[in-house]
Amino acid sequence: MTASTSAGSARVECSRAGCRDDAVWAVHWRNPRIHSADRRKTWVACEAHVSYLREFLSARDFPVRVEALSNEPA
Repeated sequence: MTASTSAGSARVECSRAGCRDDAVWAVHWRNPRIHSADRRKTWVACEAHVSYLREFLSARDFPVRVEALSNEPA
């Protein structure tokens, strides 16, 4: 996930390799073979790659949850 600031607003780029589009989705996942149930990783995705990333993770039997990316500070 890449964030850059321009004119006071944060820009988040898609996690798909080579993509520099704005991310609008958060893809939360974990590898149950190495991560405990409370551990989650997050990738971010643009409209074009959200399905690709979700399917990539689901094909490996990783629990995946996708939600709109919030611009609110954590």
